[in-house]
Amino acid sequence: MSESHQQPALARCPGCEEPPASGDLYCGACGYDLSAVPARPDDRPTLAITVPPAGQPAPAPSSAVPPTAPHAPDAPTPPAPAVQWPAASETDSSDVPVPVHRATDLPGTDSGGKPLPASPAAHHDQQPTTPPVHHDVQAASPPVRHDDRAVVEGPAGAEPAAVPAGSAGTIEPPDSSGDFALAAPDPRTAEPTPTPAAGTKVCVACRSGRVDPDGYCENCGHAQPRERDHMEQELGSVAAVSDRGLRHHRNEDSFAVSSTALPDGSPAVVAIVCDGVSSASRPDEASAAAAVAANEALLESLPRGTHPQQAMHEAIVAASEAVNALAQDPPGSAEDEAHRHQNAPACTLVGAIMAGGLLVVGWVGDSRVYWVPDDRTGPPARLTEDDSWAAQMVAAGLMNEAEAYADERAHAITGWLGADSYELEPHTASFKPDRPGLVVVCTDGLWNYAESAEEMAAAVPPEAHRRPLHGAQVLVGHALDGGGHDNVTVALLPFAVEPQGAGSACTTV
Repeated sequence: MSESHQQPALARCPGCEEPPASGDLYCGACGYDLSAVPARPDDRPTLAITVPPAGQPAPAPSSAVPPTAPHAPDAPTPPAPAVQWPAASETDSSDVPVPVHRATDLPGTDSGGKPLPASPAAHHDQQPTTPPVHHDVQAASPPVRHDDRAVVEGPAGAEPAAVPAGSAGTIEPPDSSGDFALAAPDPRTAEPTPTPAAGTKVCVACRSGRVDPDGYCENCGHAQPRERDHMEQELGSVAAVSDRGLRHHRNEDSFAVSSTALPDGSPAVVAIVCDGVSSASRPDEASAAAAVAANEALLESLPRGTHPQQAMHEAIVAASEAVNALAQDPPGSAEDEAHRHQNAPACTLVGAIMAGGLLVVGWVGDSRVYWVPDDRTGPPARLTEDDSWAAQMVAAGLMNEAEAYADERAHAITGWLGADSYELEPHTASFKPDRPGLVVVCTDGLWNYAESAEEMAAAVPPEAHRRPLHGAQVLVGHALDGGGHDNVTVALLPFAVEPQGAGSACTTV
């Protein structure tokens, strides 16, 4: 629609309805800019609200007319309470929030069709999302929003709130406390987050934000995984990996790997793996306490010259005492104390020691140790027997192995560490391998997906004896690919010996 370039005299001032004198550029009663209002043609065009040219004094505050409100030819124009701007799009085509513009950010033309002078604070690199609208901006007027909300004004006597130049934030109405809240900045214009200082924990999602003490990223707000959700450790020739799995809400497994020296100076390598009993209270604490206690006991007894098999037995007893102590925490109410003893923390334990050419294993529960020779033409073996219902049925000759493990009671354990265990029966065994191989120490979260020795050997990567950490990662991945129904923990100990051509010796207690 075309606009007239002539400004005929007005019968009444649009601001106060007073008749102006002939030739006046401003209303003598209210100061309205009469030159900015075009004549009303018969087709009732939309009136434009323009910005005064540079250098021209700003008119006194007056009521604004909605840009889409037509005027009756002979009726006075009622003043509107606020400017009603067209609603801007909330998002663009890529679902990214559209930046909010201020009134002075949008280009426009005057009533004669000429471009208005550019505002110093305008964003020249941003385009409006709605057709250009002419604005009558007062020197002290608050910014106008384009998201179909009312203009925000501060308390009486206070300066109106304004958005800083170049900012993509918007002013929200004051809350119950009287404060003004700023909306989140547009991600395309936000300043880059500084790189966290060395030693600071970095967010696993955005890789740039610092993690606060509550476990959330200060940059993107992403909740961080707990420390025990995934753990890895490599110590010389031994490595271990533990993962929460895909179904559990926490990791109830724990492990400890270490190395020490025997009195003659030869090395001794230790791996302990514990699996918390989910039906007991605080199983994660039980497994952690047992792993730490058993590891510390071995590091104390082996350098003194204690035989590795006896040291393993003593370590299991120490682990049991540590778990028992969890049920003897300072009591709360009598009811809490009774519940604690009825459902005491509990876990299983399995461990391996390589020292003096011997491989010693010990266990209570259903975690296992497998032997996988480096030469895959040789047979693998399982070196432990489960403390479980299925194993008891097979040992008693009441069922064969296939029938027993197909029963729903198969994985019910008959031995564990905990205050409610009727009798502690640590199992230990000593082997003297005659060829190099890999010792796999794991919880049932892994062997449920590779139960037989042959299946476990097939899951172990060929280079695992040279890269034990990588091998442990591959085995955990094998369990997760299989469904990850349980926590998964595995430790790998490469066993290196010179071929002697003799059979292995074995002593079991």
